[in-house]
Amino acid sequence: MALTRPAAEALEAPLYVPGPEGPWDEVGDRLDDAGRAVVCTTWGQWLTAVLLDPALRPLLGEDWPRFRQTPAAAGRMRFAVSRFVVKYTAATALDVPVDTLDLGYGPGGRPVLRGQGSGVEVSLAHTGELIVVGVSRTGPIGVDAEPVDRDISVGLLRGHVCTAQEGAVLDALPEDERRARLLWLWTLKEAYTKALGHGGRRRFSTFGFGLDGGGRVVLTEAADAQAAEPVAGEWSFATHLVQDRYVVSEAHRPRP
Repeated sequence: MALTRPAAEALEAPLYVPGPEGPWDEVGDRLDDAGRAVVCTTWGQWLTAVLLDPALRPLLGEDWPRFRQTPAAAGRMRFAVSRFVVKYTAATALDVPVDTLDLGYGPGGRPVLRGQGSGVEVSLAHTGELIVVGVSRTGPIGVDAEPVDRDISVGLLRGHVCTAQEGAVLDALPEDERRARLLWLWTLKEAYTKALGHGGRRRFSTFGFGLDGGGRVVLTEAADAQAAEPVAGEWSFATHLVQDRYVVSEAHRPRP
């Protein structure tokens, strides 16, 4: 299935990091240049290194009980790897040893760095084998991911995901393009609400996305005052096809 994407994107594609050993130099360079970076990996590639790490328990910190209590083995392993990816990426952003970071959670389960990491924003998404982490020194960031071939009902999700304008655009597309368009909107809205810290508490049908004349993703409408909080021009959005299998979207808002 083809992915419907904008012709031009302001945010660069995620960087692939196959394990704790990196390479992290490119991630550091991206952070130095742009103030933010998104990395992706598959949890299986990190698994051996994570499970054999003698620092597994201290690195998981407060997440250790949840790791131990997760009943499904695959879910338990993915959980551990995802927290390692968050901490290693954040350690690169802060240029500190990974074992000095303290990871907590805000409203809705949003990952939050505490202590010396409090100046860096983080966002986490995972689906299937893929793990995606966004880190930002310069303002809120959100990421989301879905399999490009996810079996979804366009008819059932249309009212949940789309504004009236987006629904009209969706209906006008050929049937074989509607699922890709809906995944594009869905992941963008997930990423945006994660960056805002609202998670699933904001109705997706109250704010919309479209493309401007330059092909950049922009907020196109806000149906209520809450959705209108941010100034649309302050945000940057992008959607990328990762490993030819996943739709990954990012939202970032630089601080003034």
